[in-house]
Amino acid sequence: MKIAFSAIDLKKPVLAVGIDESLKLADAAAQIDKAGKGIIAKVLKANPAFTGKVGQFLTVHQPAELPQAALLLVGLGQKAKLDNLAAMKIGGKLVAQANSLRVKEIAAVMPEAVLAAHAAYGAKLRSYRFDKYRTKEKAEDKPTLASITFLTKDPAAAKKAFAPLDSTAESIFLTRNLVSEPANVIYPASFVARAKELAKLGVKIKVLGEKEMTKLGMGALLGVGQGSRRESQLLILEWNGAAKTSQPVAFVGKGVTFDTGGISIKPAGGMEEMKWDMAGAATVTGLIRTLAARKAKVNVIGVAGLVENMPDGNAQRPGDVVTSMSGQTIEVVNTDAEGRLVLSDALHYVNTVYKPKFIVDLATLTGAIIIALGSSRAGLFSNDDKLAEQISDAAKDTDEPVWRLPLGDEYDKQINCDVADMQNVGYGREAGSITAAQFLQRFVGKTPWAHLDIAGVAWSKKDADFTPKGATAFGVRLLDRMVAKHYEGK
Repeated sequence: MKIAFSAIDLKKPVLAVGIDESLKLADAAAQIDKAGKGIIAKVLKANPAFTGKVGQFLTVHQPAELPQAALLLVGLGQKAKLDNLAAMKIGGKLVAQANSLRVKEIAAVMPEAVLAAHAAYGAKLRSYRFDKYRTKEKAEDKPTLASITFLTKDPAAAKKAFAPLDSTAESIFLTRNLVSEPANVIYPASFVARAKELAKLGVKIKVLGEKEMTKLGMGALLGVGQGSRRESQLLILEWNGAAKTSQPVAFVGKGVTFDTGGISIKPAGGMEEMKWDMAGAATVTGLIRTLAARKAKVNVIGVAGLVENMPDGNAQRPGDVVTSMSGQTIEVVNTDAEGRLVLSDALHYVNTVYKPKFIVDLATLTGAIIIALGSSRAGLFSNDDKLAEQISDAAKDTDEPVWRLPLGDEYDKQINCDVADMQNVGYGREAGSITAAQFLQRFVGKTPWAHLDIAGVAWSKKDADFTPKGATAFGVRLLDRMVAKHYEGK
């Protein structure tokens, strides 16, 4: 979909104009209403359900009084609260509405340049489709919108403001693509191959194979992948945008490219969805691309533990004991609680080798978090109140919401074990997300750390404002905002 910015022209054939919740006509709406002999006022009076709420639409088809084939009235919400995030939502909803009307081109009036840029950002994010494997698709199922133009007072300024947002959108698309690909296409080695494309942006890339990880003693990570014909990998992405002496920040992602559950095999129903059990790793990759593309003034380490959890004759068994890189031993009570095993070695590696200011990990870790929070929020766990607050703050700015859950000794005791230093699941089903987080906490020492359980938000089964159903890339915008606001240039 082509996105453009142009001077305000109220004669475009398919035109969208904003109406705020006061329903008082101003600017473009007032001009069109005057030219159309009060047509907008008449339409609003005849449709009291339209209140000007953000993203509401009211369409006038082929108005006799105007040159347009269609005039769209778009709700702006409260005028004083029309911010960048609201503009993104409007842009995203505009794309969906245009496709529902089956139009090829649309122009939307958004006078302020920065708001126009963010509306375009939302429109681009909403336009995403993963359709590379569809060879036969009905015409009515395909989107029709090919071009959207935002009409603004300063098109040059809008275009300039949109450029970095457009780059971030490409990073989000990278993450969505990685998550959407089937497991026969994205597996540890092919994931690494795609990540290596970041080298052209100045990202340093290091890959540890099974031989190197064995030497480091990563028995927890390697145990998960030992049942697969695909070799496990540890991907390290390094962006250095600050002085060499500046302590880096670190992000770690769970990258289980397919999760059968291993010997503790999952039910067949819905198992195909386990191709996106590597969403944490994909988010870290998209985040590093975002930071490198805008040359963020910060040193960042991104680590992805990439494995495939399969149940062959060499797969680890329930009851096996593995030794992690940290030296701590783990009884594998359930081979389907594999993500925490992968992360334990990845977390210890980044903490001891790079000694970061903080570590944030992202993982589709537990079904329990979906039971607790549904599909609207990620679970947040942290050993550091300041870091947790920074993430929560960025979550509000980006509309990628999180909810902090507790950690504590009473939960930690639930993973104590008679056979080894710990077991990989708690006793019973209670507090499953918390006991998983407690497990991870044992591998970060005193380093400020936060864990985002994104199992409920990495994939959506319905369309959202600027996220079509499917892979969401949750976390890319959130963590980019957090870094920019609290760590970049400091």
